[in-house]
Amino acid sequence: MNEELNRLREHIDSIDKQMVDLFVERMGVSKDIAAFKKAHQMPTLDAGRERALLSRVAQQAGDEFSDYVQSVYRSIFAAGRSYQNFCNQTPSPIWDVISQAVTNTQNLFPQRASVACQGIEGAYSQIACDSMFKSPNILYFSTFEHVFRAVETGMCQYGVLPVENSSAGSVNVIYDLMAKHNFYIVRSARLKVNHNLLAHHGVKKEDIREIYSHEQALRQSSYYLSGLKDVKITVVENTAVAARMVAESDRTDLAALSSHFCGELYGLNILEANVQDQDNNYTRFICISKQPEIYPGADRTSLMMTLPHKPGALYHILSKFYVLGINLRKLESRPIPDQEFEFRFYFDLECPVYAPELQALFRDLEAESEHFRYLGSYSEMIC
Repeated sequence: MNEELNRLREHIDSIDKQMVDLFVERMGVSKDIAAFKKAHQMPTLDAGRERALLSRVAQQAGDEFSDYVQSVYRSIFAAGRSYQNFCNQTPSPIWDVISQAVTNTQNLFPQRASVACQGIEGAYSQIACDSMFKSPNILYFSTFEHVFRAVETGMCQYGVLPVENSSAGSVNVIYDLMAKHNFYIVRSARLKVNHNLLAHHGVKKEDIREIYSHEQALRQSSYYLSGLKDVKITVVENTAVAARMVAESDRTDLAALSSHFCGELYGLNILEANVQDQDNNYTRFICISKQPEIYPGADRTSLMMTLPHKPGALYHILSKFYVLGINLRKLESRPIPDQEFEFRFYFDLECPVYAPELQALFRDLEAESEHFRYLGSYSEMIC
């Protein structure tokens, strides 16, 4: 049995050698095509020809293998386009921005700065901010949009915003606001979040008839809340506001889902600690600035793209990451208002900002994407 398997594998190896030789020969011809296109100012992507080739190879392969051969050729096309862009040294304005930011940014992340946060003292955004900065001057705003505006207008040097939670998912309003405002991500942080049931001293758990908290905290503690009977759940701006509202109320049947820090800050008692559904409950925050800043060790990059509503559009982009060996950490899609079935995509990539693969990716995306925006390169800390 082993002899038969080895014989078959040797046959595969022989075929693979022929395929590699032919692939190298094909890429050599692609280089000549790249030179021709550059001389005649032609774009790298010829979508009509690729469609015709996919149809032709599918017919040649027959019904049994048509889908497989098309999948292989899509990867070959992506590699060929990337190589042509490399050969022609297709300019990348965004890479110029990145190079300047790397050169102009200080080696040490600022220890003191004016920082915009949504909410009030005790909000998780403030806790994340204190973890990122040694001595921040925090300005609080009522909405996330005001945080973006404070940074955009120069009122604050930085802004700290939550983007996703390990159990409740993405904060969709933040992703929608990203499309409306100009900013760059300069750092991110993962903050372990523990929710506690807070009330006035002397109040018992069985006395509670209403609980205040932010919608994300309520979602993250849904299993615990479902076990409470005859308790009204009220959504407020954030968990710190919930704690303050309870502290300022004379009601003895009122509680808040909030942090241990807020319990101490507003003089409340912890009726029950760590009520979130998952103990491994993290919220990821981003720190944004008006200008690009890229600090040493930056190994994550965020992008935003609008793709045409047609088959294979997303695959066309994902194939570039695959061909270049770039790991995709997150993919988020959001509908574009007033554009039926059109979506905006957000990508978080894991790749050192100095890697040549990232430069190649930007060349490809700028040359072929309908709308492409660079959101920043940064490192992530765990608080």
